[in-house]
Amino acid sequence: MALVLLFVLLLAMTFGVLVWVSKPTKAEADVQRHLSSIGKTYGFDTEDATILRQEELSSIPLLNDLLQRIPAVLNLRHLIRQAGRNWTVAPLLLGSLVGALVAGWAVSLFTPALPLDLLVGVAVGSAPYAYLFWQRQARLRHFEEVLPDAIDLMSRALRAGHAVTSVIEMVSQETPEPVASEFRTVFEEQNLGLPVREAILNLANRVPIEDVRFLATAILVQKETGGNLAEILDKAAFIMRERMRLKGQVRIYTAQGRLSGWILCLMPFAMFFLLTLLNAEYERKLWADPLGLHFVYAGLILMAIGILVVRNITRVKV
Repeated sequence: MALVLLFVLLLAMTFGVLVWVSKPTKAEADVQRHLSSIGKTYGFDTEDATILRQEELSSIPLLNDLLQRIPAVLNLRHLIRQAGRNWTVAPLLLGSLVGALVAGWAVSLFTPALPLDLLVGVAVGSAPYAYLFWQRQARLRHFEEVLPDAIDLMSRALRAGHAVTSVIEMVSQETPEPVASEFRTVFEEQNLGLPVREAILNLANRVPIEDVRFLATAILVQKETGGNLAEILDKAAFIMRERMRLKGQVRIYTAQGRLSGWILCLMPFAMFFLLTLLNAEYERKLWADPLGLHFVYAGLILMAIGILVVRNITRVKV
């Protein structure tokens, strides 16, 4: 089993090195793309010519076309964008695959248990995606904290006589990240010809939180039916701050439960590594004996169930 994993690892690493060496540089790819667009524009085939920026999933054209047809890859690109990272999908997938193979091969050197090798490989390969989810949640939480101040700025600007588009530009310049970058995208989209309605809906799609959906609904309803948007925004900011205060209180009340969950989750692994450092033979039966492997599998399953139970207990939706 170890030889098979080593062969697959070497094959993946060789393929990655070949792809990295043979790929064109960014400047060469941009020149080739522009030349191809000009040729199609002035030739007979003009259907694919466009002046829009095409977002690439890979610098390799064939691999990019293949990834564009996979819905899960497009969802991964959306996750990267929501996490605020400038990663490319293809290197992320390749890095996750190589990491999973290396981790599975390393564990196979110590134990011949195939399920445990696969479990460790999947865990290591999933680490980048878990990091993206964590970054996404942190970015959205920070967006919720900054949004009430941005809405207050919008309300004051509207009372001063500014138009909605000017207010959006003002928010993109005066507020901190990540609100500034998202509103800057809205302003650039409508400034380049996209209707304001579509730009606002794109904002709600990029930032999937209730406060942004409420803000988008208020702006769109005001543009279609009229009304005092400044007053609506004042009330929205007040409600958002109250919700943030209530969420803070809930996090304080559930802090002990969340801390207990983290301790119960990490304690078995910490004790295992400490005992292994003190006496490696003491834990060897867990790997060498089939009964010990069954206990390991049962313990991991029970730990996963316990984590889900503690998470549901301490998670209060506001």
